[in-house]
Amino acid sequence: MLNQNPVYIIDDDFQVRKSFKQTLELEGFQVKAFESAQQCLQLGNITTLFQSVIISDIKMPDMSGLELLDAIKLIDQDIPVILITGHADINMAIDGMKRGAYDFIEKPVKPEHAIDVVKNAQRQRSLIIENRELKIQLSKQQICNTTIIGSHPLTQKLIEQISNLSTTNVDVLIHGETGAGKEIVAQELHQQSPRKNNNFVALNCGAIPEELIESELFGHEQGAFTSASKKRIGKIEHANHGTLFLDEIESMPLKVQIKLLRVLQERVIERLGSNETINLDFTVIAATKTDLKQASEEGLFRADLYYRLDVAVINISPLRSRGDDILLLFNFFCEQAATKYNREHTPLSYQQQQKLKVYDWPGNVRECRNLAEKWILGLQDHPIFSTIHETDTNTSLEYQVDSHEKNIVLQALELNQWKISQTADYLNIPRKKLYLRMKKHDLDKNTQL
Repeated sequence: MLNQNPVYIIDDDFQVRKSFKQTLELEGFQVKAFESAQQCLQLGNITTLFQSVIISDIKMPDMSGLELLDAIKLIDQDIPVILITGHADINMAIDGMKRGAYDFIEKPVKPEHAIDVVKNAQRQRSLIIENRELKIQLSKQQICNTTIIGSHPLTQKLIEQISNLSTTNVDVLIHGETGAGKEIVAQELHQQSPRKNNNFVALNCGAIPEELIESELFGHEQGAFTSASKKRIGKIEHANHGTLFLDEIESMPLKVQIKLLRVLQERVIERLGSNETINLDFTVIAATKTDLKQASEEGLFRADLYYRLDVAVINISPLRSRGDDILLLFNFFCEQAATKYNREHTPLSYQQQQKLKVYDWPGNVRECRNLAEKWILGLQDHPIFSTIHETDTNTSLEYQVDSHEKNIVLQALELNQWKISQTADYLNIPRKKLYLRMKKHDLDKNTQL
């Protein structure tokens, strides 16, 4: 679907303006035409909210296309400016690119090529505006003091459930696929509860050998078993006045489930090797990726424990069902990774963002975080990061400019031993722009001169 914000065309030649306008309008674009750069700046209302593309002739009286480009970059450096030229001057083309031009279109204009360039530029601008809006949403949610990120109705429902349940002392069962963020939800329940200043104690029931899990949960007295050389406080006792989080509770041995049921009902424990009853006050949050009801019917999980837990249940929807939250989360994790690794956060292309939205996400939020870190680190071997490259074998100005730019960037990288900051300084461009040029030309250390 086309961006319905008008494309701006600036050319002092009426016939060029008319021809370009008709070409784009036949493709469904909205178009506004200006006869000079000054007129565009005065009447075009160009601000950081401008959501389309500017196309300008490079040679015009009074104010040139390059001067207009400089003026627009002072307003917003990310507004795509496409320059038109009938002068096959490679130095002028390179100068325009160094100043931040999105692309060049050579006269006589080839309609198909011009349409493709404008569509791609509009997509890039839409992505930039969308990323800015996502950052605003993220900042709003951080102000609202929640670590659960997203605006999708399913996410908002989850946030509401957490808010409602956190003010009670009810035990909670969280159900969700692998990587869905069950521990994050558990921590959020704890942080919003009156117990937030006390311990949050997590235990993964599937990660502890069966012969050790009782000791981990209940603790033991000295001499309770062969290796019990001293008294040890268990996880349950350590969670007193706080929250006990039992992840993968479906993995808990049946004989331990019996003891846990008593703890949930009476809030008392006995350490292994002791007959002393210890009264405790804590909240239990259990998490599972399996259907506990079915497991109880099959004898794999105690039915009485299941029904004891099946009071306040939070179901976390898989990431693939949460629409634009995918992009919101990915960008959030990219920002975190960029800070953590001191790297630039270069945005995904339109095609890559669409792949994010339709990907199945078997690892859910955990996989999203990992892929964001890969993206920031340049470890982009996942199919999501692949893009479709069209082979251009013509000898147009655009092709020559691209080829020349690729060679300049590659030579600079080789000269500076692929050190990004050093190469960016050598080319006198920001690191972010260097990363974008490397991505555009598919340059890495395996690229040969």
